[in-house]
Order: sequence, then structure tokens, then C-alpha cells
Amino acid sequence: MKRPALKNFRRIVVKVGSSLLVDSQAGEVHASWLAALVEDIAKLHKRGCEVMVVSSGSIALGRSRLKLPRGPLKLEESQAAAAVGQIALARIWSEVLGHHGIGAGQILVTLQDTEERRRYLNARSTIAKLLEWGAVPVINENDTVATTEIRYGDNDRLAARVATMASADLLILLSDIDGLYTAPPAVDPGAKLIPVVESITSEIEGMAGSAGSELSRGGMTTKIEAAKIATTAGTHMLIASGKIEHPLQAIADGGRCTWFLTPANPVTARKRWIAGSLEPKGTLTIDAGAVAALRAGKSLLPAGVVRVDGQFARGDAVVVRGPDTHEIGRGLVAYDAENAEKIKGRSSPDVMTILGISGRSEMIHRDDLVIGPVGTIPAK
Repeated sequence: MKRPALKNFRRIVVKVGSSLLVDSQAGEVHASWLAALVEDIAKLHKRGCEVMVVSSGSIALGRSRLKLPRGPLKLEESQAAAAVGQIALARIWSEVLGHHGIGAGQILVTLQDTEERRRYLNARSTIAKLLEWGAVPVINENDTVATTEIRYGDNDRLAARVATMASADLLILLSDIDGLYTAPPAVDPGAKLIPVVESITSEIEGMAGSAGSELSRGGMTTKIEAAKIATTAGTHMLIASGKIEHPLQAIADGGRCTWFLTPANPVTARKRWIAGSLEPKGTLTIDAGAVAALRAGKSLLPAGVVRVDGQFARGDAVVVRGPDTHEIGRGLVAYDAENAEKIKGRSSPDVMTILGISGRSEMIHRDDLVIGPVGTIPAK
């Protein structure tokens, strides 16, 4: 199958690993390499692409700043090193992006932020607003609070979760290897690069190796797991070498890499998940005007809701019914049942007065809403 072209993607997540970003001997960032990468990001940004960065490196930088010895760290030592390193990492990204007139926003997430719907919606909204403002979200696992039991442990899978959460259409994993090979090249010199993976089979999974450096917590195995997450949610993924300067430009120029293709797209995959995979916790009955607005592609506002039934929390799936009680669609509600009851039928500016907080202007945002018979996805 023909490989896609980088120029055709509009929302891109770029994952940068510790072994690429940080010189393990000096304990400092590879400054010239990072400057070249950010130049590539700036070109994409100028072209109208929305770019997010998932950046490792906080623990590695913290170790350097604290002058810790080489070797494994205890959990509390890793957390303390991350606390120091996160400040350094955020400053570095802010400065290099700032040289191109691009703002950077730091987002620290834990496993629960992408697994629990309430926190998922908060993180998704924050990312969306930063992109709307033209900033580049720089995302990392919050190693200062995540324990062994509740952490990702590698930024490959974290990057895949972020890509699906943000409805990105491409995830780029920059690695110390330029793609997936038929066998680990270090073990088999005759191994061949696989340029395109159309589906992840057991044979593909069997080609993965293990982590390759002290700073790296992932290996090809975690990249295959990331590809499963991304492609299932409608996001293409590629693995490319980050050991060269201007790695994104190299991809654009047709350089060596492995593409993992998805048959879906982020919008349809997400809406299919909402429509068919989530158990509704309640029902919102809306008026005829709201029905017309939803069918025209609008969000559901509090003013259009006439009745609230069920016990649901913010982020839960609910059924939306018209005045004749027929199901209009399903969506992820932005308020819990108690607050939804308080603001139903009221205009969005009244929400602050009624609840005492500045909540969402929509009861259900159109991106979180599926209109039509359950199990079908409307055209976008």
C-alpha cells in the first residue's frame, strides 16, 4: 500500500524520548538537535498544522541537576528527580519554541487522566484550547505523583493515549531506530525495514525487541502497543529515527520509517465509541428547536433541555431524546445530573449565576455527540 504524505495531516502528536533529548553522559539537552526539531515543528505550525509534543526527559534532567549517580532509582527518588527536571524541561521547550514566536503550554498527566472520563474531558478541553490559541502543548507523564501501580511507565503508550484524546490524525514516534524491522537489527544484521503495516498481526508483534538504553523505558514492544491504541482510535502512526537533525523534514522528504495505517479517522472512531461502547447513565429530553440545531451539527446547549433523568456524572454517556421521546442521539454530558437539572432550559450566560462556577457553555459539545440511530456515524 502507498505510504501517506506528511503534508496531508493537520493535527500531529510528536513523541520525543529521553535518549534523543538528553545527552546521558553530560546530563544536558542535545541543544542543536532540539533546535533543528523545533525548526521542523515551526514549519508545520506555519503551514497550519496543530502540533503537540509528548516529551520525556524530566527524570534524566533532574538527575543531572541534582548530580545523582548512575543506576536505577527508587520510586521516591525518581519522583523527586522528576520534580526538579519538569521545571527544566518546561523552560527548555518554552525557550526553543519561543524563538519561533510559538507559545508552549505544559500539561502533566497520569494514567487516570486518560482513563477516567471526567479527567479525560478536562485534559481534552485544555489541549483543545491551547491548540485554538496557537500554542504547542508539551505533555509528559506526571512522574512526581504517579506510583508504579498507576503509571504508564513509557511515553509511547502515553503519546498514543494523548493522540486519541486529542483526535489527532497522526502520531509520530521519534526513536533511536528508523522503524520496525523483520527482526531486531542488533541481533539479525539481515533484518529488513517494513515501510507500511496495514494491520497489527501476531507476526508483527513478534518482531518487537526490548528497550535499548538506560534512559529509555520503552522498546519496540511498547511502540507496537502504542500503534494498537492509535490505529484502533483512527490515528495513523509512524516510527522514524530521531538520531538525525530535522527528523520531521526527513519524514516529509520520504525518509526511512514505518507507517502503521488505520482504516478509520479520529472523528468516526471516537463517535463509534460513544455510540456503541458506552453504557448510558441517563437521559436528556430536548425541545424541537434543539433537535433542529443538533441535526444541523450544533452542540446541545442547556437552553434546549427540558427534562433530565438518571444519575450521571460529568463525562458519562447519556441518551438524548426529542419531545416525542424518540432517541435523537447519544453523547458525553458536561455536567452531573444535579447541576444539569439546575441549568436546564436556561441560557448559557446564566450558568455562572446559577452554579456559582464558570462551567461549559454546552451541555454536550458537538465533538462528544453522535446524532442518528445508535451504531451509525453521521457524515462530518
